[in-house]
Amino acid sequence: MATLGGVPESQGEVEGQAAAIQNSADVEGLARFAVEEHNKKENALLEFARVVKAQEQVVAGTLHHLTLEAIDGGKKKLYEAKVWVKPWINFKELQEFKHADGAHSSSPFTSSDLGVKKGGHGSGWQAVPPNDPQVQDAANHAVKTIQQRSNSLFPYELQDVIHAKAEVIEDFAKFDLLLKLKRGSKEENYKVEVHKNNEGGFHLNQMEQHEG
Repeated sequence: MATLGGVPESQGEVEGQAAAIQNSADVEGLARFAVEEHNKKENALLEFARVVKAQEQVVAGTLHHLTLEAIDGGKKKLYEAKVWVKPWINFKELQEFKHADGAHSSSPFTSSDLGVKKGGHGSGWQAVPPNDPQVQDAANHAVKTIQQRSNSLFPYELQDVIHAKAEVIEDFAKFDLLLKLKRGSKEENYKVEVHKNNEGGFHLNQMEQHEG
């Protein structure tokens, strides 16, 4: 960890901040404390989900900078919190709690969710980024299966994922994708539904050529 005064002890630590172990019990405990304190102060009903990012800054004690995910009204949202800790006098105080800015908050799904995380987000499809690695894997599987089922001499090539939606249900994820494919000199759009099971296997459940 960094020493008092912000002198880094190891490579990667800058200005007294050091990356903390995100899933450690201590960090999760601080994140839960931050959510509970925020709920008390604001009469809110946030439910802690997980720690996304954590850093420590050595001051008179330790100031923990946390980015965490909490559930608000059934939807996952990102928040940033600062918790000041002085363990020698058993002092712990929430300094700041606010919505996190950035692209992560635009989608309730993360790559770990799309990688099939049990528990899900409730019912309903959610728009997800077409460039998400899990979406790209599902799209490539669909193209491969379409090629296998086709008697075309020309191979299908994935040009673009035009639109992507996903839903996590229990132990599998469903992807609803609109794909732009190229076969020889001809471009075709396909609407596909791909399922991914808990073991990481993909299955093309539905496909149809999409006009327009």
